[in-house]
Amino acid sequence: MNKLLIALVAVLSFSSVAQAQGNIEAGKAKSVTCAACHGEDGNSQSNLYPKLAGQHPTYLVKQLQQFKNGERENAIMMGMAAILSEEDMQDLAAYYASKNTTPETVAPELASAGQKLYMGGKGDLKMPACSACHGPRGNGLELAIFPKISSQYPAYIETQLKNFRSKKRANDPNGMMTDVAAKLTDADIELLSKYIAALH
Repeated sequence: MNKLLIALVAVLSFSSVAQAQGNIEAGKAKSVTCAACHGEDGNSQSNLYPKLAGQHPTYLVKQLQQFKNGERENAIMMGMAAILSEEDMQDLAAYYASKNTTPETVAPELASAGQKLYMGGKGDLKMPACSACHGPRGNGLELAIFPKISSQYPAYIETQLKNFRSKKRANDPNGMMTDVAAKLTDADIELLSKYIAALH
């Protein structure tokens, strides 16, 4: 929990990503090359790629910056981001943030178990609730650059949690997600992924 508080204070007091203020129409024009993976409106047709529609613009800019500078590794995205200017990133973020995310659903029998873990964490392992950063509806917190995770593909959420757990992905502030994911079993991750995706 201390890491959570430290990271939140640090992010709120100083951020390398200014409030995104891109041009939506310019972003739409620039998004043509992104559409093959992420869809025309940011709702990708494959669960291999994340939905960008409805995501906080500051978070999108941060991820693009980190793909470009190598803090976040992904062969495809590192190549795509390498040619983007700061203005391009702001415009793309504004465009995708203006779109609506397509909803996901979860089986009723998984909802209560998923809610318990998402809202309560794991007290015995001192793992904070996911809702502490991502909110009760999974909408995140733009000021702190905590992403919206609701309506995302369950398979994508699962992959990212496993990447944090294995430290394959390590662009989280103060290792917060790495610490959380380390306390999750495969069954926990599958449950959370399905539950989070269905939050609205």
